[in-house]
Formats: sequence, structure tokens, C-alpha cells
Amino acid sequence: MDLHLHTYYSDGSMSPEELVLRAKANGVKKIAITDHDGTRGIKEGLEAGARHGIEVLVGVELSAGTEEGQVVEGERAAYAHILGYDIDPENEPLQEAIRDILQKRHERNVKILAALGEIGYPLTMEECQMRPQQDYIGKPLIARALVKKGYISSPSEAFEPGKFLEHPDVKSNRRPKIDMREALSLIRGAGGWAVLAHPLKTKWLGKEEYDENGEDIRFKRLEILLDKLCEWGLEGMECHYSTHTPEEIEKLEAIARRRGLRITAGSDFHGPEFKSWLDIGVTVKPESQR
Repeated sequence: MDLHLHTYYSDGSMSPEELVLRAKANGVKKIAITDHDGTRGIKEGLEAGARHGIEVLVGVELSAGTEEGQVVEGERAAYAHILGYDIDPENEPLQEAIRDILQKRHERNVKILAALGEIGYPLTMEECQMRPQQDYIGKPLIARALVKKGYISSPSEAFEPGKFLEHPDVKSNRRPKIDMREALSLIRGAGGWAVLAHPLKTKWLGKEEYDENGEDIRFKRLEILLDKLCEWGLEGMECHYSTHTPEEIEKLEAIARRRGLRITAGSDFHGPEFKSWLDIGVTVKPESQR
């Protein structure tokens, strides 16, 4: 299974049916469409899954954060991506929150494009749309627009340190995140269950660093964060992920089991043009990338 996929309804490059067909070709029998801050691709995905014999789970991915000191007194705010599964995509409180998120994202994008223009890479909002009437534009789509304009040769170049989308004047334009407790509450209110996505990419954990006993402090900090998130309604963790090594997966599974959390697997696939080694069904870091 692969429970973390994006379509062109958010920042992916493929339609829901194309994802279903690619999953089938890869031998993946169960997938979840988890577009960022939106559910517009769900209906198409379910219909395509029924036609092609692939089980499709209804999902969403919300970017969320805490207040400063909310996880540990005196410490910085935490930011994480929360996956919601088995939700009712028509749930009105969830849809109201999504509309607000999209508006704030649009306001952020206006500032990003202005900043890119200031450093010599002008783009219009229309040039960032990969299809007509697209209401979601995320950084991967802006990266693809930079490719189409000839500024860079691949989307990955847009995220090189200090350049393009990682330039300080561009990167400083951040979108306000939905409150972590609200994200978890919205998912539960829509009849779903919430999962912490790609836990080792959660910035609050810090970089890979070892204590005097040779223990990676990221896992200790993750346990602190998980205790708070479980208190607020978290039910699972994405232990199997495309950039997790087998050793990391083993540690994450043990942490999840101690808390009775569901263990999920996802690739976070956005399309074949983003990472040549990443595909639907890749839920452990390939040896070539370790």
C-alpha cells in the first residue's frame, strides 16, 4: 500500500486516475489520495479505483503548527504535516477551514512571486497554474513554472540552498499554519483518523545529532512531541516513508507501538519529474540514496 500521494489538485503533476493506473502498474493494491489542504481529487480517485480494481482511501494532508512553548515550556513552536484518513470530504467545518487555508496560501504566493521578481525571476500567478482554474498553487508548482520559463532545468534546482525558493527574501514569506489541535479536531470531526506524516522531517526535532550514549536525540524529541499530539487526538504515525532507512523505520515502529498508534506507509509521490528514484510504493529509502 501507499497512503501518501498527491494529485494535480494540489502540488502533484498527475490526475487521480493516472495515480491509480501507476499504482496498479507498480503492483500497489491500496492507495490514499492526500492532497495538501484540499479534497477535490477524491471523487475522481474513488471512481478510477473502482474501475481499475485499486482500493482508494479518502485522505487529506494539513500543514499545522503549535504556539511557542506549547510542546515544551520555553521552546520554539512545532510545525508538522497531519494526514487525515477516512474523512467525509463534504464535511462543512473541514471545507470551511480549507477555504481559509487556500486564501492564506494565495496571499503568501503573491508575496513569493513579488520576491522572485525582485531577485530577477519574474513569474505571474497564471504561469504557475498547471491546468485551467487551478485553485491550489504550492512551491512545487512554482518550481515547475521556473522550469517552464527557462530559469532552471529541473524543479529540484528551485530548492537549492540560498537560491530561488530558498533565497532569504523568498523563503521569509511563510503562510500561517492551522493550529495543530484544530487540525486534529477537524479530521476527527469529519469522521477520520489522524496520522503524523514523515515524522523525521518535523523541524522541531532538529538535525541528526547524538547524545553521550550514542542515541539520536531526534527520536527522544519525537516521543515528547507525540505525547502531546496523542493527548490532542493523534491516532497514527507514518513510520514507513520514502526517506526513512530500515533502521529508522524499526525505531519509529517501536515508538508507535508503545503508544498504540497505527503504523502507516507512504511515498509522498508528487510525480515522476520531481525525484527520479521516487515512485508509488517506495516507502523505504532506496539503498542508492542512503
